Amino acid sequence: MENKLKLYGFNNLTKSLSFNIYDVCYAKSEREQRDYITYIDEQYNSERLTHILCRVTEMIGAHVLNISKQDYDPQGASVTVLIAEQEFPKDKIDRSCNLGHYADTIVGHLDKSHVTVHTYPEFHPGTAIATFRVDIDVATCGEISPLNTLNYLIGSFDSDIITADYRVRGFTRDVDGKKLFMDHPMASIQNYIDDETLEKYDAVDINVYQANLFHTKMLIKEPELQNYLFNRDVLEIPPKERLKISNSLRKEMIEIFSGANIF
Repeated sequence: MENKLKLYGFNNLTKSLSFNIYDVCYAKSEREQRDYITYIDEQYNSERLTHILCRVTEMIGAHVLNISKQDYDPQGASVTVLIAEQEFPKDKIDRSCNLGHYADTIVGHLDKSHVTVHTYPEFHPGTAIATFRVDIDVATCGEISPLNTLNYLIGSFDSDIITADYRVRGFTRDVDGKKLFMDHPMASIQNYIDDETLEKYDAVDINVYQANLFHTKMLIKEPELQNYLFNRDVLEIPPKERLKISNSLRKEMIEIFSGANIF
């Protein structure tokens, strides 16, 4: 069991996890593309996203202070959850997702601890590829760390491409006055992802250890075509067309993963 750091005063470190996933789909006709966007809006509406963020809050041992959510027209959704490290009196907590109304204390935590999610469904009429992006940000202060939520977040979405950034900012002090710029051992974001999950992806790290900045991006290894067809059966498609579709999907994924267009 790891020894707990003995600090002077409050732990002032800020830990931020930015997590992006992309889901790619083949939707050939205009109707299929519209149906895909409608499906995404129903599957990942603000209610479901709120449930996911509440679960994330539980996993990091924090407490919900306030929730703001919005579904957009024509598509997309956003949810913001304000959180705090300490627990509030039970009579100040709304039982639905531990929503707190302990006003004076909440104000002191608004700019330090929060969880947000935004969705970006999109397609272009000139292609048969539709994509769905989710951005999740978890910012915490004190002893709370968001890294142990990664497996849950990856499993909560259909993740073809994953990008994760983790940054620890500021410093705190031990009882002798020594500055501490990190309060837990850290080598790679991959260390916080299950081996079974990592087996499904090619993963690359770009880390700046001197700045406590860690970056990992992941690309699914063996996509099965049927999982990317919207309202179509792969057996109904001729072999040559299957290959063409598979190549188009892979090209889209590699471009998103690498951040560059393939000509």
